[in-house]
Amino acid sequence: MPNHIHVLLHFPLMPKSLNTIIGNAKRFMAYEVIKRLEEKKASHLLDVLHGGVKKREEKKGQIHKVFEESFDAKECYPEEFIFQKLQYIHLNPVSKKWNLVDDFTDYEHSSASFYEKGLKKYEHLVHLSDVLSGKNSIVNRNV
Repeated sequence: MPNHIHVLLHFPLMPKSLNTIIGNAKRFMAYEVIKRLEEKKASHLLDVLHGGVKKREEKKGQIHKVFEESFDAKECYPEEFIFQKLQYIHLNPVSKKWNLVDDFTDYEHSSASFYEKGLKKYEHLVHLSDVLSGKNSIVNRNV
């Protein structure tokens, strides 16, 4: 999405707090975003992201502000609720508010084409049914 991300995460074992996991993920995604913007010489966007850095963050060496500090997490139970959330995520790009593509499976940054067409664009993408059945999880995979 242009200004946010939806993710369904499964942690069979929670080795760290959710705040630590999300904080680390946002940090590494931010590094990648900045790297790609620099490669594209997108100086205007880099300037905008630099403008979002607060003085205290700048003193700590932060150069760009890619993500807001907060996030909204919800535990998803039962299975029907999980599939409802997955459907919402997949249909979000074609909602009236966004209207980013005509066919929700065409949205580049979505797992919809994996679920609907069997196209796996991301290496570590796992089908929700496999996770729920215990066939495929971090515990029994060599990642």
